[in-house]
Amino acid sequence: MHTIAAGCIENDIPGSEPDSVIDDVDTKMKVKKLYRVLEENLKERERMIIRLRYGPDNDGCKTRKEVAKMLQISSAYVSRIEKRAMEKLREGFSDELK
Repeated sequence: MHTIAAGCIENDIPGSEPDSVIDDVDTKMKVKKLYRVLEENLKERERMIIRLRYGPDNDGCKTRKEVAKMLQISSAYVSRIEKRAMEKLREGFSDELK
């Protein structure tokens, strides 16, 4: 059995389709790109809010209210930071595709 990296894309699984393996690799590449864009384009607080709201770094996604309580800021401020960060991520991804 052959595996690639810690995510273990297994090539010799009975019933695994070549397309699903390609999709898995494609997904892993997109996740790596996401982390690179996060690090290169967002400020520390923006990264923290995005990771708390959506990221795999925690035990499930937090609500804006939960994030606000953790960071001791208002939910509205979390929303503004999140909106700004998402726009930066969109720009970062569109730059990556050029």
